[in-house]
Amino acid sequence: MAPAAPPAASRIAVVTGASSGIGAATARGLAQAGYRVVLTARRKDRIEALAEEIEAAGHSATAFQLDVTDRAAVDEFATAFKTIGVLVNNAGGALGADPVATGDPAHWRTMYETNVIGTLNLTQALLPKLVASGDGTVVVVSSTAGLGTYEGGAGYVAAKHGEHVLAETLRLEIVGQPVRVIEIAPGMVKTDEFALTRFGGDADRAEKVYAGVAEPLTAEDVAETITWAVTRPSHVNVDLLVLRPRAQASNTKVHREL
Repeated sequence: MAPAAPPAASRIAVVTGASSGIGAATARGLAQAGYRVVLTARRKDRIEALAEEIEAAGHSATAFQLDVTDRAAVDEFATAFKTIGVLVNNAGGALGADPVATGDPAHWRTMYETNVIGTLNLTQALLPKLVASGDGTVVVVSSTAGLGTYEGGAGYVAAKHGEHVLAETLRLEIVGQPVRVIEIAPGMVKTDEFALTRFGGDADRAEKVYAGVAEPLTAEDVAETITWAVTRPSHVNVDLLVLRPRAQASNTKVHREL
């Protein structure tokens, strides 16, 4: 079934971390669903190229360079809108896989700032615009790491737990307002950059994350799920949707054909 076209009052969708992976795929999906997408990321060249691609396909897109951890820049960005319909908080990521005893505090701080404070910054700045639309949606792209831990993942897990609780609490606090809060929590997703960034560019170590897994999730799998959730009727709120590949039963139980 094709997604319903968004109402005119809420046609703008802001997607953070749109320069690659899930963010870029989500921007494409929402554009195809009829939204005017606003692409934000730090890498200006990437989002400008994506905006051109989306426009060439006959849809509407605008690129806006933005660091979600820079509150002053986020507040300035928010002044460009009277209303928006959708905010997809996708910017985030993982750094390192060291145990608690030897984890790098700088990595922990960066992950918390990007995943949690970045989501907080955009949500606070754009929530009035979402309410003003009369039919707004906040999407938080968290992770199964926000629901259960694993060895070597404490820093990322802590950040994603924070993001999960932010979404859960926001939903309680704004009930009765015309804004839904949707959380999408993917498990193992193979993208070009996630594991490579986590392991500081070590391609061999990054590839081992997916070794023997027949079909990890793709960015497009997650984006299609986000688009589906956003385009449900306004009274339908997908509170929390956990998405894993069939080969992954939990954060620590993965079937590998080695």
